Amino acid sequence: MIYFDNSATTRPCEAVIKAIDDQLGSGELYGNPGSLHKLGTNADKAYNKALERAASCLGCNKNELYFTSCGTEGSNTAIRGFVHRNKRIGNTIISTKTEHKATLEVLKLLESEGFIVKYVPMLSNGKPDLGSLSDMIDDDTVLLCFTHVNNETGALLPLEDIVKIRNEKKRDAAIFLDCVQSLGKLDIKLRNMGVDMATFSGHKIHSIKGVGMLYIRQGIKVDPLILGGGQQNNMRSGTQSLILAEAMVTAMEEAESRRDEAYVNISAVNAYLREELASRDAKILSPDDALPFVLNVSFDGFESETMLHCLEIYDIFVSTVSACSSKAKQVSYVLLETGVDRKIAANSIRLSFCRDNTMEEAKEFIGRVDEIYDLYLVKR
Repeated sequence: MIYFDNSATTRPCEAVIKAIDDQLGSGELYGNPGSLHKLGTNADKAYNKALERAASCLGCNKNELYFTSCGTEGSNTAIRGFVHRNKRIGNTIISTKTEHKATLEVLKLLESEGFIVKYVPMLSNGKPDLGSLSDMIDDDTVLLCFTHVNNETGALLPLEDIVKIRNEKKRDAAIFLDCVQSLGKLDIKLRNMGVDMATFSGHKIHSIKGVGMLYIRQGIKVDPLILGGGQQNNMRSGTQSLILAEAMVTAMEEAESRRDEAYVNISAVNAYLREELASRDAKILSPDDALPFVLNVSFDGFESETMLHCLEIYDIFVSTVSACSSKAKQVSYVLLETGVDRKIAANSIRLSFCRDNTMEEAKEFIGRVDEIYDLYLVKR
């Protein structure tokens, strides 16, 4: 099996599986961290230790981090919670139409509530038009929402430039950054990045589904999305799961320890595939400077879903659009917003890699693509 769909989800790594087994088998850390007896206090200490480890990975204070269920919850909490709490700052939100649905659907809801949402035009390289962004920011701007790495193309956000523009135009407008696809692949040190809120997802970095993290910079006020017993400093109520916390943090530490090695390995895989596919007249839709873990390519004569299922015959797994939108069978809105012709976008698939993918897999993938084309041409 060749699994090239890691932007959708990843296989839990051995370290995470072991961490979960240890938690389930310890017999001592199942207590509620909110309980006052010894089992509760032991669980609370272990939970806070997990926060400290996460903060070490992300370069921030542990009191700025909150465990969530997923990246989507983090996006909802940060975006809705900030604009509702900070109406005195302004009523206008700035974003792009290539954001993940976890952001776009929240913005649509906020528009219905009376907030103004402005969308920065996208360039063909997958980056927002910074001139337009500068023109859009005014005294009414409350929040800027962007994605660190686009999940469909791997396009990298010019974050430093955006932070500089924000600081020059309106410093108290906050920046929310979706880091779901960049965690474990780029060096993330939150205290140095100039962002105010960020969200992360465990199952994209070889943890398990059901856990993520939300960063809220110290001093930033956000209304909670989930109300109840006041856990996690009143930001996310609900009994904390030490098992999920351990799974998330273990995956973060493992990803960080292998990040440099993985980047070099996958860069070589990506470069090989780009060259081989381009020589076969496939169109590379990911920008030249995209994160190498994502490669979007359009195959002439094959609609994306047809190619996906042809590859599946060989136990090769890829995706068409984002997994959150794939069942709608729509052409990628991300590609269309960056100016890709609809017919080309309709034939695109996304290859997304993890640190364990190999050059041998890439070579087999190319061989299978050749077989598919040979069979298709013969039949046609």
